Amino acid sequence: MKNDAAQSGRTQWVTLSTRILYRSRWLELRCDETVLPQGSRGRYDHVVVPGSATVLAVDEDAMVAVTRQWIYPHGQAQWRLPTGRIEAADASPEVAARRELREETGLSAARLRLLGVINGADSLTNHREHVFVAGELTQGKPELEPGEADLEVRWFPFDRVLAMVRAGQMPHAGSAFAVLSARVNGILDIYR
Repeated sequence: MKNDAAQSGRTQWVTLSTRILYRSRWLELRCDETVLPQGSRGRYDHVVVPGSATVLAVDEDAMVAVTRQWIYPHGQAQWRLPTGRIEAADASPEVAARRELREETGLSAARLRLLGVINGADSLTNHREHVFVAGELTQGKPELEPGEADLEVRWFPFDRVLAMVRAGQMPHAGSAFAVLSARVNGILDIYR
């Protein structure tokens, strides 16, 4: 016997209700009562967070701005590209990318192009990372937040950054996606 979902041709989940189990300025932990595509009921626990923006900033010599700082959830310092969450005051992911680049490195970009949007930990969270490449850079002064006091900025040749990704030395998903996408799609050439 076919269930109602199969008979109706429905292929999406339906949310019946949502309970917020925990909320902070950084995230919400939600418990949703759902109807699955085949028609059965279920419960889905997940984390809701704002999106983030990551920037591959490349100068005219194919040097890349790379940051290193302590990443608390991973318990170690990590190399990554300038990145941060999209704030409520940001009008768009592009505005957030420009802000994060300026705050962490002091850089402003005359050219900014979206490389893509990737999902992080799909089964656990709604997190989406907007990844950009930036060129025609102007140096200014960083505006670090208190939690970024240990953040350092280094400039590496693109090929070295690519080698870092290949060797697992840059485990941040948005950073790895940016570097690999730029390489595969030949995007770097237009930002030199």
